[in-house]
Amino acid sequence: MKLEIVAVGVQGATVAAEEGADRIELCSALELGGLTPSQGLMDAAQEAVAGRLEIHPLVRSRPGDFLYSAAELDTMAREIRFLLTQGADGVVVGVLTAIGDIDVQATRRLADAALVTNPKAQLTFHRAIDQTPDPVAAVEQLVELGFTRVLTSGGAPTVGAGLATLGRMAQRAAGRLEVMAGGGLALDDIPALHAAGLSAVHFSAKSTVSTLNSRDNSVETPDPLDPTAYMVTDRDVVKAARAAVG
Repeated sequence: MKLEIVAVGVQGATVAAEEGADRIELCSALELGGLTPSQGLMDAAQEAVAGRLEIHPLVRSRPGDFLYSAAELDTMAREIRFLLTQGADGVVVGVLTAIGDIDVQATRRLADAALVTNPKAQLTFHRAIDQTPDPVAAVEQLVELGFTRVLTSGGAPTVGAGLATLGRMAQRAAGRLEVMAGGGLALDDIPALHAAGLSAVHFSAKSTVSTLNSRDNSVETPDPLDPTAYMVTDRDVVKAARAAVG
């Protein structure tokens, strides 16, 4: 199985490369759900990984929902063009309508921005898919839009809870789209995912560092009352994930 790791900085990109990940989702502000990385971060991450893995930047102009204005879509299209011109292997995007369906028109605009810039760019639709009423049916839309993969927990809070739906999504994709499991993913889920026909997993592999307490707290999100806390990539988690994936 392919292993993707979230990286919010050069530290995370370096750890993922050194521990054998296949690709990273590069972003900033993971505590806000992840935002578009800067051009400087993209450049530094490329230098750090030295071609050892693929870099797929998240393109998300703000935190919150996945309903975007024309101005926000324009911003994201520009970010896509810049990041791919810098050498990103692909981009990670997701746009929904007010009722929770995939916004086909807006998503196509972002996909076109990517493919015009680089016809070989890989397109990943992120976990916005899990807010749609029928993630299995949405697979067909993503195939038609030219997506390479979809990151999903099967419409459930965690991958374990969404396992049955993930299996149906993989069956529906039938090799035309890679279904990548992520969101509350546990190492123990991996054998069942493999048996269900999935070929990729996505780990945030994050821990929180606090200089206030002078220790790694290894919690999911920074303490909002601790102004010194920030997220890093946990090498031990990446190493364990690589071993579990094989």
